[in-house]
Amino acid sequence: MYKNIIVLGSTGSIGTQTLDVCRKHNINVIALSANRSIDTIEQQIIEFKPQYVCLTDETAANNFKTRAEELGVTLLTGKQGLVELAQLEVEDTVVLNAVVGIAGLEATLAAIESGKDVALANKESLVTGGKLVMDAVKRNNVKLLPVDSEHSAIFQCLQDPYSAKKLKKIILTASGGPFFGYSKEQLENVTKAQALKHPNWSMGSKITIDSASLMNKGLELIEAVWLFDVKPSDVQIVVHRQSIIHSAVQFVDNSVIAQLGVPDMRLPIQYAITYPDRFECPADELDFFAMKDLTFAPADPDTFLCLKAAIEAIDKGGLYPCAVNGANERAVQLFLEDKIAFADIGRIVYRVLSEFEFGDNYTLEEVFETDKKARAFVDSQLLK
Repeated sequence: MYKNIIVLGSTGSIGTQTLDVCRKHNINVIALSANRSIDTIEQQIIEFKPQYVCLTDETAANNFKTRAEELGVTLLTGKQGLVELAQLEVEDTVVLNAVVGIAGLEATLAAIESGKDVALANKESLVTGGKLVMDAVKRNNVKLLPVDSEHSAIFQCLQDPYSAKKLKKIILTASGGPFFGYSKEQLENVTKAQALKHPNWSMGSKITIDSASLMNKGLELIEAVWLFDVKPSDVQIVVHRQSIIHSAVQFVDNSVIAQLGVPDMRLPIQYAITYPDRFECPADELDFFAMKDLTFAPADPDTFLCLKAAIEAIDKGGLYPCAVNGANERAVQLFLEDKIAFADIGRIVYRVLSEFEFGDNYTLEEVFETDKKARAFVDSQLLK
């Protein structure tokens, strides 16, 4: 178990559950970050007494400056402040990155380049800059520990190095979101309130919308390709409504190993922080006798165009996943602002694939330029 932790995105769903694990195991919290949630991070500072805090929203940081001095914590600001937190020189420290969106990429790279292991809940780091991140992991000989429940499950199923070499297929489970079984026509009329009502998980608004559109599963497929060094065709998405089987792996002899547990993110969070050890967890025990039928069904990328776009993007490679991610982030924002319909998200995100052409090799600067172009493309669609 790591003695110290830096939690990026501490006020969100993953961040607050990470602090539950820290509380349970007395892990020393060195630093916390948030965007603008002043009240929540103040309470976290009072309880966990970090040395550093970053607020990426400049206005929120200015409003919190005096209070930070009173609390005796060093306040950093903006995206650069997030990078500085990730680079803090503290021994036996893991950086848990739960920042939402491409905003987490630079911090992931900064933590890796400073020689720290990273517990990654920011899937966009791999979606937008997978080659950069994995090259940095190899170059610095650090661990990249998955926090998403699905990738944690796969990671746990592959602990035996001998069997891992005989991997045939990854079975990536999906809840299906609130619109499982809907037709294209039915998706035209869904509301924001319906899209924000996930059947199994309590999450932030952006990832909840991504789950409703199945974009989240598309991003997770891309993440799995990078994390486990497999081809996109080696990942099968299976809709499992109950979210009890978090994912599975199939070996060349067709045997399957799966990881099960209650739908509680504290379990994969804790495993990332305590790996390779296991300890008591705040998550509830899985009661087999209380479980109802476990069901499985194929995903439907032809109806859920965000998923189709993500699959085609990773097949194309290069910066196509980055473009799809940027288009989705902007489209989801517009949907939450009631400027486009839910079904428009998938249509617009899929269109971005044919709008640009990208090579396989890229720099960090090109990642951000691609993201910018994709967002501008989404905005241009509002004028049509």
